[in-house]
Amino acid sequence: MAEIIQAEKGGKGGKKRAKKLLPHMDMTPMVDLMMLLITFFMLTTSLSKSKVMEMILPPKLKDPNAEPPKIIASRTLNILLGPENKIYWYTGGVSPDEYNNLPPVRETDYSAEGIRALLLERNRALFRKINDFEQQVLEGKIKIPRDSVQSAISKLKTDDDTGPIVLIKAYKKANYGNFVDILDEMNICGIARYTIMDIAFYENTMVEKAAGITPSTASTN
Repeated sequence: MAEIIQAEKGGKGGKKRAKKLLPHMDMTPMVDLMMLLITFFMLTTSLSKSKVMEMILPPKLKDPNAEPPKIIASRTLNILLGPENKIYWYTGGVSPDEYNNLPPVRETDYSAEGIRALLLERNRALFRKINDFEQQVLEGKIKIPRDSVQSAISKLKTDDDTGPIVLIKAYKKANYGNFVDILDEMNICGIARYTIMDIAFYENTMVEKAAGITPSTASTN
């Protein structure tokens, strides 16, 4: 609050005049208000957390010359990220003898009835096991520290031998947003084993044939 202090000055036989001093502002209430505001924002503002995506990587081979584990064809699910937000998929693998007679691919999308329904159907046993485990933790039937729940779920995924082995491959016209979306679906559906691979030349042909893209059109777009 500002205040002006006036003092009277007397003289011999003259008029008394008020002496004007410089105004003085008391900043104490302002400092108190600032401290209250700082305390309020510190207590009510939530700190922003960095958004990360959990990816389960296979263990490194101790012997670099050792033969890598073989992938069971019946459990292999090839997901091809195509152009215009489309997804193509097929099961099993393609041998060199089949390059001239490639298997057909099926088309789906990123909706809950599309790729998610496919992944859940393929991963039904493991997804049900994880869902039952989480339900028992919530009901108190399984007593486990809260920070150990994710570790236990990761252990269930590692020990799984029934779920699909997903191979994610991107066509040259696929966009980055679709790549992020398919990784989200892997986490939502609880896929234990998936990897990112370069698309093979014959899979490019499979996508172009399914999407109706000729090689000349694909190269000029």
